[in-house]
Amino acid sequence: MGTSQIQHPEMAVAGRAAVARRHAADVATRVNGIDWDAVARELDDFGCAAIPGLLSAGECDALAAGYGNDALYRSRIEMRRHGFGQGEYKYFRYPLPGLVAALRTALYPRLVPVANRWNAAMGIDVRYPAAHRDFIARCHHAGQSRPTPLLLRYGPGDYNCLHQDLYGEHVFPLQVAILLSEPGRDFTGGEFVLTEQRPRMQSRAEVVALRQGDAVVFAVSQRPVQGTRGSYRVNLRHGVSRLHAGQRYTLGIIFHDAT
Repeated sequence: MGTSQIQHPEMAVAGRAAVARRHAADVATRVNGIDWDAVARELDDFGCAAIPGLLSAGECDALAAGYGNDALYRSRIEMRRHGFGQGEYKYFRYPLPGLVAALRTALYPRLVPVANRWNAAMGIDVRYPAAHRDFIARCHHAGQSRPTPLLLRYGPGDYNCLHQDLYGEHVFPLQVAILLSEPGRDFTGGEFVLTEQRPRMQSRAEVVALRQGDAVVFAVSQRPVQGTRGSYRVNLRHGVSRLHAGQRYTLGIIFHDAT
């Protein structure tokens, strides 16, 4: 093999860094183009908000195809073994894939104003820094150092029980899920479901219809609701209804890390 065909480690690292920069710039442009005032209104009113077309079909297919590459992940969870439902998911390891890292970095600061406003309304003293790296430093200082972005895979009959993604003391109150498969073509069933329990009231359900590449931003566990005597807290849980056929892949972006 000639020397021109040998890729030195320094060149490989530089190449990955260049790809990461391109992902970051492209994702930042897309995220900046979102109507975040409208997203904030939806979050305040319903606890969730859809963002159409955040990822391209090609990006979705590439992420889903990477599910079989175990080198990308730190752990694999079979839902049935833990009573979480049926199906499985994998947590990414650090360093995160470029696109996943770019999404986490770009989305977080856009959600910080809502997160801080919600905490103030609920009488919670915690406030979140503007940059995600500063919030992650807070998590890691407290021993929450395992990355939480994940890829979920569902097959026929699989579902995800209603739950909250709480991994330690430090919790960012919003998260994002991006559908990587196309309903009707790749799978049927498998709707994203959010439930909200208000004090002394029956639970309210919200079903968010997504297409491939669409995202949904939603509350992790609590949000404030304005009542006649001021704001009060409501509890939320999310899950996925039973898949009837096909396969469904989802990318989950959680902004706090785990213990």
